Amino acid sequence: MRRRKASETNPALTRALRGTLTGLWLERLARAFWPFTTVILFAIAALGFGAQDAVPPVWALSGVVTTLVLALVAFGLGAWRLRIPTRADAAARLDASMPGRPLSALADEQIIGSGDDASRRVWAAHLARMQARLAQARAVPGNLRLAQYDRFGLRYIAMTGFVTAVLFGAPSRVSELSEIAQIPGRAEAVALGPSWEVWVQPPSYTGRPSLYLNEVDRVRLDLPQGSRVTVRFYGQEGIMSVQESLSDRGEYDPNEMAQDFEIERSGRLSVRGPAGRDWEVVALVDQPPEVALRGRAERERGGLMRQDFTATDDYGVVDGEVQVALDLENVERRFGLAAEPEPRSDMALSLPMPASGSRAEIEDAFIEDFSQHPWANLPVTIALQVEDARGQIATTGATEMVLPGRRFFDPTAAAVIEMRRDLLWTRENARRVGELMKAIGHRPEEAFRSVEARIRFTETREMLLASLDQGEMDGTLRDELSEKLWDLAVLLEEGELADARERLRRAQERLDEAVRSGADPAEIAELMDELREAMRDYMRQLAEQPRERGEPPMDGESMEITQDQIQDLLDRIQELMEEGRMDEAAELLAQLNELLENLQVAEGEGGEGMPGDQAMEGLGETLRDQQNLSDDTFNELQDEFRNGDESAEGEQGEGEGRGEELGERQRGLADQLRDQQLQPLPGEGTPEGDAALEALERAQRAMEEAAEALENGETGEALSRQADAMEAMRDGMRAMNEARAQDQRDQQGDQASNEGGDGSNRDPLGRDRNQGGEVGTEDDLLQGEDVYRRAQDLLEELRRRSAELERPEAELDYLRRLLDRF
Repeated sequence: MRRRKASETNPALTRALRGTLTGLWLERLARAFWPFTTVILFAIAALGFGAQDAVPPVWALSGVVTTLVLALVAFGLGAWRLRIPTRADAAARLDASMPGRPLSALADEQIIGSGDDASRRVWAAHLARMQARLAQARAVPGNLRLAQYDRFGLRYIAMTGFVTAVLFGAPSRVSELSEIAQIPGRAEAVALGPSWEVWVQPPSYTGRPSLYLNEVDRVRLDLPQGSRVTVRFYGQEGIMSVQESLSDRGEYDPNEMAQDFEIERSGRLSVRGPAGRDWEVVALVDQPPEVALRGRAERERGGLMRQDFTATDDYGVVDGEVQVALDLENVERRFGLAAEPEPRSDMALSLPMPASGSRAEIEDAFIEDFSQHPWANLPVTIALQVEDARGQIATTGATEMVLPGRRFFDPTAAAVIEMRRDLLWTRENARRVGELMKAIGHRPEEAFRSVEARIRFTETREMLLASLDQGEMDGTLRDELSEKLWDLAVLLEEGELADARERLRRAQERLDEAVRSGADPAEIAELMDELREAMRDYMRQLAEQPRERGEPPMDGESMEITQDQIQDLLDRIQELMEEGRMDEAAELLAQLNELLENLQVAEGEGGEGMPGDQAMEGLGETLRDQQNLSDDTFNELQDEFRNGDESAEGEQGEGEGRGEELGERQRGLADQLRDQQLQPLPGEGTPEGDAALEALERAQRAMEEAAEALENGETGEALSRQADAMEAMRDGMRAMNEARAQDQRDQQGDQASNEGGDGSNRDPLGRDRNQGGEVGTEDDLLQGEDVYRRAQDLLEELRRRSAELERPEAELDYLRRLLDRF
């Protein structure tokens, strides 16, 4: 084909060509001169931050010369590499960016078929189409990405330094470049002297800026204690000298050319010689920190120790420690404690400090679990120690107390814990502990309620007796035995609580023992909560599985009691305990036991379940499985943080395997939820039923997205989708409960209209129904005091977990941020 010049009468084409040419200029200038601009920005940032003051003048002059040479070389290389863009280059780039390359098409001429009318018409249509495309031409921007040329991101570092210098430095100091480079000038004058320079650098924790005393006109200076003074003389030695009464450096040579010392007290600083100066320095004394205990240590739920404290410092406390030592003089030396204890180091634990914000005034609480320590519930002394940034230390002094720890109210569990304490006190008690275990295990079926507890006790006893036969017990075996004894005591105390009635009986026994032994309020509250929970489970079990008819009560009479009456009785018992009226509380506990022995729950007639009950049960099981999978996913994420990048790379194959396994479990739950949606659901065809079905569909989609994220190794994204799935499932189940409640109201309304009603307005547990017929009450069951107590419990749990330094750093970070907010 022969080529002809394209027409440029199109205004849109003209603008597009100009814009494309401009983009080409920017692109080629950036690629050619980015090293030059980087050197210039680095130089401006260094001068703006006063780098010329931090080095000797000769070095500063050398840096200026080096920077100029680098800048010239970079500029020369850029000019050599620069290719001037032409209009033809812009046209080629613009043409390549449009489909069909219209500029090239318009420059072509028809050669083949030029004599054929049909062919000419086709060619004319083609040219018209290309002309229309040119009318829509848009400029092609230049490619300003320089990553392939600047692999280390030097241009970004230089730009960051430049912007920081402009915002926080002194960009006007760039004008000193001519003074430094002037010959003869500043560099020569400093080098040949005589002259001097003095800098003052306050301690970093004070937050005060450095001072260049050559430029300070004040005679009096207020400087923090510990500030470092740097003096430099230039010129002939012996002409300049310094006199000061600020430091503790003892004898020094005032004529020495380079001197450094720290300000310890108020005094004078004088530079003697040509252009000398005098300053009156007032040392701002760094006061030592202060720390104090707030009240006595308390035993929290679960046996946690809580000790409130305050700590203050003028600049902020940097570290703290809790020191716990055994108070042997106040230990009651009898039974297993009569022997001399084995040497054991005092405990030193970190004091909690705010992760962010000011540490000048700290009000916090030290929370730790000492339940398994050998000194738990024994007399100790505790001392708090804090330190400031200057290294000054303050301490509270030793305070006598009983080290709080978990207490056991089951008699057998308490005996096991006492034997464990004796064994940890000294290994000389091992034979005595063995004899006691023989006595307890004489009739194990009477001493232990469960078979598992009996087996564990027997195994521990045989291990102890075998070690005695072999001779002296070593520390490793002693620690292993103590761990087994602890686990056994916990099992005996809490029991195997699968059966609701057994759990309720155990809760009553433990509470009764706590009342008789004078337990702490926190322990009473914890046991009361356990009793309430056991009571709810027992009542629920009675409602779901009614006792067979004809079973006679123990006293020959039957009693009917509502759940509200039981709750009122429990509230009264707790109130009496909190007031210290333990005898009356014990009396009510005995009445409660008698009531429960004769308890009968009113049963509803007709054993048929509501429509969709089976589906609800299946959804509840799926929700529990999803929660377990979410917990496993979270543990996987914690392992990733704990192992770090190197371990993660080394265990990539194993990590991928775990992700695939979790992904398969997630897809299985998604399929299970899909099948459950096909079953009859409560409220089908009603607005509530439609809302439930929509929520379950959202949950299924979230599960599938979580499975895909797990298979791709995106654990954090998977956790988010799993949370969405569980929330959607809860929404669906709430909607189904509303639908079922509406069905119940409709059925009860029909029954009342047909039968006239029997005047009863109670549920199978004897509770009042509300006007709509639903089970429960509209009364406010959670009073304000319980809300605040629950909030305080959550706060204390956050503090306890934040004190466990073995947790992953990411989790500790998250806990500290929560504490900062609340």
